Amino acid sequence: MTSSRPRPTTNDAGIPVASQEHSLTVGPDGPILLNDSYLIEQMANFNRERIPERQPHAKGSGAFGHFEVTNDVSQFTGAAVFQPGTRTETLIRFSTVAGERGSPDTWRDPRGFSLRFYTTEGNLDIVGNNTPVFFLRDPLKFQNFIRSQKRRADNGLRDNDMQWDFWTLSPESAHQVTWLMGDRGIPRTWRHMNGYGSHTYSWVNAAGEIYWVKYHFISDQGIEFLTQAEADEMAGKDADYHQRDLYTAIQRGEYPGWTLKVQVMPFEEAKTYRFNPFDLTKVWPHADYPLHQVGKLVLHRNPVDMHTQIEQAAFEPNNQVPGTGLSPDKMLLGRGFSYADAHRARLGVNYKQIPVNAPKAPVNSYSKDGVMRVTNVSDPVYWPNSKGGPQADPALTAEPLWHLDGDMVRSAYTLRRDDDDWSQAGALVRDVMDDAARDRLVSNIVGHLLGGVTEPVLERAFDYWKQVDQMLGTRVEKGVRAGLA
Repeated sequence: MTSSRPRPTTNDAGIPVASQEHSLTVGPDGPILLNDSYLIEQMANFNRERIPERQPHAKGSGAFGHFEVTNDVSQFTGAAVFQPGTRTETLIRFSTVAGERGSPDTWRDPRGFSLRFYTTEGNLDIVGNNTPVFFLRDPLKFQNFIRSQKRRADNGLRDNDMQWDFWTLSPESAHQVTWLMGDRGIPRTWRHMNGYGSHTYSWVNAAGEIYWVKYHFISDQGIEFLTQAEADEMAGKDADYHQRDLYTAIQRGEYPGWTLKVQVMPFEEAKTYRFNPFDLTKVWPHADYPLHQVGKLVLHRNPVDMHTQIEQAAFEPNNQVPGTGLSPDKMLLGRGFSYADAHRARLGVNYKQIPVNAPKAPVNSYSKDGVMRVTNVSDPVYWPNSKGGPQADPALTAEPLWHLDGDMVRSAYTLRRDDDDWSQAGALVRDVMDDAARDRLVSNIVGHLLGGVTEPVLERAFDYWKQVDQMLGTRVEKGVRAGLA
């Protein structure tokens, strides 16, 4: 008699793994540990699955510009780039997530919004999307999420059933999927969408006080979108529509701009806030933490070589300058490893010597040799030394350091009073969308579910949307049933 018990998941050495849901952390809310060998194996192997295009975010383009600080936020951060009047060169890359390099720009997908500031203190990278949230809150599930959005192993085709199977088994995805299936799932152009850091980052002021921040880049062109029908038509007419629009707009002198605003949470308030402020599936209500204007981002220069300036651009959220930093957000901490590792796998260990990735600030490191090293080094090439080599100076680095303790566990975040997977998605449907937007949301969901989603995934999808909003779920089910009749 065949056992119905599922086969145990193992690592690549055949050793059973303890969890595919939770990374190993110091306490439920603590940092991820480097000795979580399964997480490291999953992230490192994932980064090396395909070369040379990016794993996610393969299709995209970008431009150069500048950022100028217009308001004083020095009470929150000592970072030079955010001091009043400072003007900094920038690079931005927009992208889609799931498609390959030749895929249409107008597929329904989150849009990457990766921004580099070439500051006097080194490169600062903010790597986000056109949505303020994401599908997951633990990096251990990220690799599997991306595979569910890409192509099947048997026929090499993208598969709606595979996507909904993953989403409906991962209720934390509901908020992002609601954004994705709504109007912002297909922006009219890259110029007509906001960009978000999405994660919670940290700022440190001159007095050493830590603040938690969220970055919002608000489009000065306004928010505009394509309907599903318009996007489908454009995919056949011009698969590079968004890339062409950005390039030609800058070429004719219509320089797009965004206003950077931040939400700021005092360090101590994060400990008792009603939901976890480091959960990437949540937004902070503006009524609790209003937006503070910081400055203006403008794009005014096109690349002259797409390969060297855009395709080889390597953004990584671990590029944090003095006065800025990461946070206890597990997804952000995981990305702090995986992005840099992806660049090493795709571009080589010396990818930061490629001109578009090289900082404007001086580099005094002990990195040595490796494939494609082009910058000369000089002795001493080791530390400690008595030969006058560079030395670390803590006084030059305003680094966010916070106290955590706890046993090593594989656990979800500690639940707080208002922590759940459905409320914010439901509020987005009921309180933010108008009737016309809700109608389009229903139409988009129904059309996607009719694209080959099978039972029992379909039943789970109906329940998924009823958990978000009962009326929405009922309308989705009715629409799908009518389409299948």
